[in-house]
Parts: sequence; C-alpha cells; structure tokens
Amino acid sequence: MFPLRDTVRSRSRPTVTWALVALSVAAFVTMASLPAGGFERLTLAYGLVPARLSFAQPAGWLTLGTSIFLHGSWFHLISNLWTLLIFGDNVEDRMGHGRFLAFYLASGVVAGLAHVALATGSSLPTIGASGAIAGVLGAYLVLFPSARVLTLVPLVFLPWLMEIPAFIYLGIWFLSQLSSALMTLGAAGDFGGIAWWAHIGGFAFGALAVGLVAPTRRRLRASPFDLDEPLSYR
Repeated sequence: MFPLRDTVRSRSRPTVTWALVALSVAAFVTMASLPAGGFERLTLAYGLVPARLSFAQPAGWLTLGTSIFLHGSWFHLISNLWTLLIFGDNVEDRMGHGRFLAFYLASGVVAGLAHVALATGSSLPTIGASGAIAGVLGAYLVLFPSARVLTLVPLVFLPWLMEIPAFIYLGIWFLSQLSSALMTLGAAGDFGGIAWWAHIGGFAFGALAVGLVAPTRRRLRASPFDLDEPLSYR
C-alpha cells in the first residue's frame, strides 16, 4: 500500500516539516556529489553504528542525531520524505513548530536506541529518517484516528485507489513492521537492509509521548478546517 494523501487539512504552514525535508535533501545531494568513496566515508562517520557506541567515546552518541538526516539512495530519501509530508503537517499543526521539531528529533533518537538495543555489536552503519517518521505516524494515529488515507493498492496489473481509515492503515503498517522485526530475533551476525526495530521503537514512542506534547483537542465547529472533522477530497 502506498499513501497518496490524507483527508485532514492543516491550518498552519508546516514550516518545520518542509525544513526537515530540505535539510535531508541537501544532505543527500551533498553526499552524492562527493568524489568516489566520499559517500561511504560520511555514511560510516555519521551513520549509527551500534558497535561504536560506548560511554568511553561520547562523541559516537551524536550519530543518533546525525544519522536521521542521511539516506542511502534517492528511493530511500523520497519514500521517507513523502510519508513525512503526508502525515507531518497535521502533527506539526497540532503540536506547534518548536514542539514538533523536538518531538521529531526525540523520536529519531529513541528509534536509534531501539535499534542499538536489538543489534548490539553490529558494525553496519544505519541511516535514514524512518525511525523519526515512525514517531510522527504514532502521534498521527493518536491525534487523528478518524482521518482517512487515500491509498494506492496494487492489484495484479490494476492500481486501486482506496480511502482507508487512518487507524486501519497505520495498524496494518505497524503489524507489518512488527512481523518483520520479530523475524530478525535470534539471527546471528550483521544483516543489512531495514532497521525494523527502529520503526517499532519510534512508533511506540510517538504514540505514547504525543499526549505530553500536543495540546488538548479543540472543537472549532465554525471553521471548515476543523482538525477534528476530517475533510474528504473525493
């Protein structure tokens, strides 16, 4: 399933969401333009490497933050940022710009710690914003469960567009991440690919912590852009 848009309109400009997108794009373009070997060296230097984290070398913990803004390919970058644009604007609107930025970064750090906890000793660098974005998805689930997500569902050769309730769409997403994460338990050695436990950790943090960050729900029935009354674009 591929999300195309949601049915909740934001009442404020998602300046932080767009700034995060711009920063991630700028970081990727800069790395991709480096001479041969430069991309790999920066990935190793600023990516999250569980085996490298120790209290004896506190600088290594900074990669919990820097790794959030690095991506391994255009597909990796675009798929993450597309999801952030769909769901991040509404969460930012509810939280406010400053709190949303702090929440996003905290989600990314917690997601990284979840990955480190389940991949202790791994020497492979992990990069990407998916853990932080998973936190945004967890917050969205709590804040806008009745919203609907216009989703592209591939059926054989025919694409099918469906408006799926947010709690169903995100529930399916979470269960798919959890099933993949559970398959990695007990596996020996380093495995590349997706850091599933980072997604689980980020999502759980977002769902649990959003109540401490977002203000109480407001009922503004006079406004056609009420966040508690999702609008359909059908």
